[in-house]
Amino acid sequence: MSFLARLFGTAPDPREQWRPLWHRVVAEARDPDYYRVCGVADTLAGRFDMVTLVLSIVLMRMERETELAPHTALLTELFIEDMEGQLREAGIGDPTVGKKIGKLMSSMGGRLGAYRTAIDGADRAAFAEALRRNVTLAQEDEAYALAERMMRLDARLGRTSTEQLRAGDFA
Repeated sequence: MSFLARLFGTAPDPREQWRPLWHRVVAEARDPDYYRVCGVADTLAGRFDMVTLVLSIVLMRMERETELAPHTALLTELFIEDMEGQLREAGIGDPTVGKKIGKLMSSMGGRLGAYRTAIDGADRAAFAEALRRNVTLAQEDEAYALAERMMRLDARLGRTSTEQLRAGDFA
C-alpha cells in the first residue's frame, strides 16, 4: 500500500484481514498454562518469548500453504507494529526504536529457523533444546513440556482451514 493511500485512507490496509489472527497469537501466548505448567518465566522477556514462539508456529503453518505464504509478511508487520507500540509505551524514544525493532526481528528470524528445523523433523529433543536457548524458562527441565505443547499446537494448526486461520480460530 502506498504512503499516500495510507495517509489519505483511500485504500483498505491489507494487514487488517490478518488482525484477528494476530490477536489470537497474542491470546495463545498469554495462556497461563505456558507459565504454570510449561515453566516459561512470567516476566516481560518470557512473555515476549512466548509471543515470538507462537507467532513462529503460525508463520510456519502459513508457509506450508501456497495461498497463505505471501501473507506471512502482513502478519509479521502486525507483530512489528505491536512491538513498536510496546517499546514506545515503555518510554523508548524515537532514535532507538528502529534499532530495537531491528534486533527483535533478527532474534525472531533466528528463532524461526531453529524452530522450523525441529518442527519439520518432528524432533522433540531438538525442539526442547531450541526452546532452552530461546525461551526464558523459570525451570529449564520444563522445556520438554513446552516442546510437546508447541508440537500439539502445530498439529492443531495443520488441521485448521485457511478461513479459520484468517479468523483467528484454531482447530
